[in-house]
Amino acid sequence: MNRSHTISVQSEARIALACLDLTSLNDRDSEADVALLCERARGRYGDVAAVCVWPRFAAFARAQLPESIAVAAVANFPDGSADVQRALRDTGTIVDAGAQEVDVVLPYRALMAGDTASCSTLLDAVRRACDGLLLKVILETGVLEDPAAIRSAARLALAAGADFLKTSTGKTPVSATLPAASVMLQAIVADPSAHARVGFKAAGGVRSVTEAARYIELTASILGEAALVPARFRIGASGLLTDIEAVLGGAVPSGPPGNY
Repeated sequence: MNRSHTISVQSEARIALACLDLTSLNDRDSEADVALLCERARGRYGDVAAVCVWPRFAAFARAQLPESIAVAAVANFPDGSADVQRALRDTGTIVDAGAQEVDVVLPYRALMAGDTASCSTLLDAVRRACDGLLLKVILETGVLEDPAAIRSAARLALAAGADFLKTSTGKTPVSATLPAASVMLQAIVADPSAHARVGFKAAGGVRSVTEAARYIELTASILGEAALVPARFRIGASGLLTDIEAVLGGAVPSGPPGNY
């Protein structure tokens, strides 16, 4: 590996770290797990952008972290039902906890059945309920699969006032992919009210700096390099931090090919 490539990899690792949503959404998570997550969020090479947890742990996480690290929590997760009241209960818990970010699942099964009204109703309600907080809308692109369906989901999310489009819950067989990411990024660029404001989050299956770099490069090519900041770009992962720290510590990056 030549020196210029090493510098590039180090730069990508630092972007990935600064834009990382360090995540723990396991069914058996406890306060001890969240405490460890929050401890890892403040590493020797710098802080992550946010930690992402279940709503019931949002207040606990907020108490463990400095204000510079955001707390995100999930709503309507992971199944993305069209139950508005359930989504609002989750959102209310997140707001009351003092968290800064809500990651809500678009009712993708309703969308696949042609029921766009249910999607809009739920997203509009959640947007109102978390006014002033950052709203990331999870499209579950690995289930939608078809570019037209992903594009439709993206447009519904943007119309509801999403601040970020997020690929996946990480709970389905297919999570983030570059083709889906491209469709989402193009939808942001095509929307006059979103192109300079809305961000993109790749979530699920991104485990190495090599993989993260592909999303960094894709985002820069469509939204511009100025978008490679936490306000516009995130990676949601639990295992990626280990590889980031290894690369920043001087290890040669390695990792499986990305999902094409």
